[in-house]
Amino acid sequence: MIQNVVDERAVEAAVHDAEQAIAEFDGACRWLAAARQGPMEPLAAEVWVFDKDLARVVLVKHRWRGWVPPGGKVEAGETPCEGATRELFEETGVRAKLLPEPAAVAVRSYHPDWPVTLGLSYAAVVDAAASFVPEAGQPVAWKRLDEGWESYFPDDLSRIRQHAAWLADRSGRH
Repeated sequence: MIQNVVDERAVEAAVHDAEQAIAEFDGACRWLAAARQGPMEPLAAEVWVFDKDLARVVLVKHRWRGWVPPGGKVEAGETPCEGATRELFEETGVRAKLLPEPAAVAVRSYHPDWPVTLGLSYAAVVDAAASFVPEAGQPVAWKRLDEGWESYFPDDLSRIRQHAAWLADRSGRH
């Protein structure tokens, strides 16, 4: 079996972004420090794309994970932020400038048979009229933050809501 090796540039960027993240879950920074001591699983990155009113978020319907933010594995040669930007475009057709502070860092498994890894969440704000170009078999939709959605990651809704509230407070929208 070929070991996926996360390159040092990606790890250093992940450490920086994890330390800068607005929210940390699952002891992610401590987990990352320990994980750096050996071969690491590929990193994951996603984007929480909000409308300008911070009332909705863009989600993609994964075949078995349900509704999740656009994201995926950080590829060789890219940082988590670059991977998040690429995944956002690949899964939605949206090109967006990510906000400067990473939204969150967490430790999770993206499949029941896979080990846990570090996931970094970034945020962007786009016009609600943005048009989507979804990947085949993976619909894209705006989902209201005051409603729920089916997801493999039940904590996502509250985490994304918390970040929207943080952005609203920061911009004086509350």
